[in-house]
This record gives sequence, C-alpha cells and structure tokens, in this order.
Amino acid sequence: MVAVEQWAEIRRMHFVEGVAIREIARRTGLARNTVRSALRSDTPPGLRKRAKRGSKLDPFKGDIDELLRSDARIAAPRVQELIGESGYDGGRTILNEYLREARPRFDSPRTYQRTEYRPGEILQFDLAEVRSRIPVGHDQTRRGWVLTAALGYSRAAAGALIFSRKVEDLLWGMSKCISDLGALPEKIVWDREAALHAGGGRPTEPFAAFCGQLPVAWCILEPRDPESKGLLERLHRYMRTNFEAARRFRDPDHFQSQLDAWMKKANEREHATLRERPVDRLVKEQRCMRPLPSRMPQTERRFARRVPAQPYLRFDTNDYSIDPRVVGRRVEVTIDQRNVSAYCLDTGEVVASHRRCFAKRCTLTDRDHQALLDVLRGRRRPHNEVEVDERPLALYDTLIPS
Repeated sequence: MVAVEQWAEIRRMHFVEGVAIREIARRTGLARNTVRSALRSDTPPGLRKRAKRGSKLDPFKGDIDELLRSDARIAAPRVQELIGESGYDGGRTILNEYLREARPRFDSPRTYQRTEYRPGEILQFDLAEVRSRIPVGHDQTRRGWVLTAALGYSRAAAGALIFSRKVEDLLWGMSKCISDLGALPEKIVWDREAALHAGGGRPTEPFAAFCGQLPVAWCILEPRDPESKGLLERLHRYMRTNFEAARRFRDPDHFQSQLDAWMKKANEREHATLRERPVDRLVKEQRCMRPLPSRMPQTERRFARRVPAQPYLRFDTNDYSIDPRVVGRRVEVTIDQRNVSAYCLDTGEVVASHRRCFAKRCTLTDRDHQALLDVLRGRRRPHNEVEVDERPLALYDTLIPS
C-alpha cells in the first residue's frame, strides 16, 4: 500500500512537473499500475471509507429499539439478557456502543449551561463530614462536620467546625462564614437540610428569622439536583485530599484554627475555572456587596430553668455547676459554641460561666461553686480536726467469745 507522503509525491511529480508514469515508476520503484492507481485516486490512502462489515448485533437492533421505546433507561445487562433469549450470543462491547448511539433517540439527555454569577449575587452553603473523629478532651473523640460557604462570583470560601446538624449550630456556622468573608450577599443558597427546610422549598422559622435579620434572600435547592451544588463539591474533595490528609488535631479549637489557615491558603490559589485567585476577585466582589451589620443575628440557645436542689445544669449529656445560693430560683441559660452561661432572672447576676465541653457525660464544677457548697453543707472544718472516739481492741476481744 502506498503511504500518504508517497501518494502526494507521485501526484506532484505527474501533475506539477509533468513526469511520465514510466519515469515515476522507475524513480519510486513502484509498479506502473500502482502509480496509475495513485494518480486516479483523489483521496489519500488510509482515509478511504471501507464498507462496514455486519455484526452479530444487526439482527437484534429492531428488538433493542422496541425495548428502548418502552423504557429508555433500561440497563445494558437486562437488554443483553432479553435479546439473548432470542438468540444473541455476541459480546457486551458492541451492545454498549449501540446503546450509547440509540438511547438519545428515545430519551433526550439532560443538558447543562455554564452559569455565571454577578458579584455578590449568591453565597452557597453545604456540609462536609470530617472523615476522622475529632478529639474533644476527657479521652473522647466526636463526629464533626465542616459547614462550608463559597461566593458565586469570586469562589472565595470559608468554613466552620460544628458537632451537630441542629439549627443553632448551622446558624452559628453560617454567621461565622459570612463574617469571615466580610460582606453580605444578596441570596443564601442551601440544599434541603432538615433543620433549615420546612418542606416544599420553604425555610424553617429560625432560618427565615436569621435571613430576615441580616437581611438577605434565601433559596432552597430542588431535590436530586447534585449539579446545583457544584460551587462546593470540588472544595469538599480538595478538603479531603489536602486539608484532612496527614493532619492531626488536638481539640476543636486547634481544628478550627488549622481550617481557617487552610481556607486562607486555598483562596490564594488560582482557581482552575476562573483562571484567577479568589482572594483577588473577592476584593472586587466586596465593593458590590452590603457591609456586615454592627451585630450579627443571635444564634445561641436561650432558655429559662429553675435551679434544682443539686445546683447543676444538664446540656448535651454534660452537667455544669451553678451557684448554689440561687437554688430554687429561675435562671436564663445561654449556650453558644464556646461558653455555657447562666444569669439569675431576678437580679441579673452571672451565676454560671463555663467553657463548653463537647465530650459526653462529664461533670464540670466551678471551684467557687464547690467552696460555697462546702460552706452551705457545714463542711468548712478540715478532716483532721474532727473528733473521733477511739476504743481499745481488747474491748472487742471480751465481747466476742473465742
């Protein structure tokens, strides 16, 4: 077979230089009939279409079309099983190739368009579960999530560690991410998170109240639509492979500080799609966004409770001590991600202030509270000053016969 370069040279010599066929055959060493064939062909060798050979699948293509007409998403193994009952004994490869060509005729595939956002238009949130359990003290570890956020225009991201998917923890994480990004978007976008979604695309009351206090609009995504979360899916994969890999954390505060430093570094990388650094686009985006309010919405838990005879407050399986002088009185309890506090309702004084513990089934007693308990229970004197009667052992020998 004549190569493409040789075919082109034969045609050049004959049609441009006028070299005779006999001379071309002598120069190239080819047969004169081969030269004549090259001169007659306007198509380079190797690009000429050959007649397609039939395959074992051809007699069954009509049956496959009928199956696709009734169910366009029928799986290839089931198709092979059904046409196998009619005598098909071919392989899976040619069947898969035909199904790829035939399916779009019966079920139009979903199409997507590239979405572009105006500066400050949306801020999307999502949750990524931390693969390794996080040390929380008292020789315990706990399951955690990173609440992530990314702006649509700049792709600038932020994250917050939380230990539950309750609405108070979600709202606290949202507040932290918004504060880290430094401005308010037009709209907050969430997937159908149970604590934030009341059904039918409507927000729960705490979520709506949070948005109304900022104020920002909200959008809850449609079900079974993973493509709409594309802003954060890539960030989550990058977190698993780059942030979590080969890192050890001492406690929740250490995890959050490492996460903040890593997010800052990630925002300084060139974004693969934007071909710009998110931190540079964030500067432009912040100019188009509203400033943060002087005070972010309250996200802590608040409730009133009467102090029991044992002056302890139980929250998340842990017991926190309260000033024993307010036993029987009502106190207002405030719990956020860092502190557990209690205020006496009738005087307003602080009667409990503890660092929040994320371990389970722990008792946390303030030293001052314990000292007051000792006073109120009459245990002020040291143990070595207590008078105890001493009896000689010989007395027991006389009472107990041998």
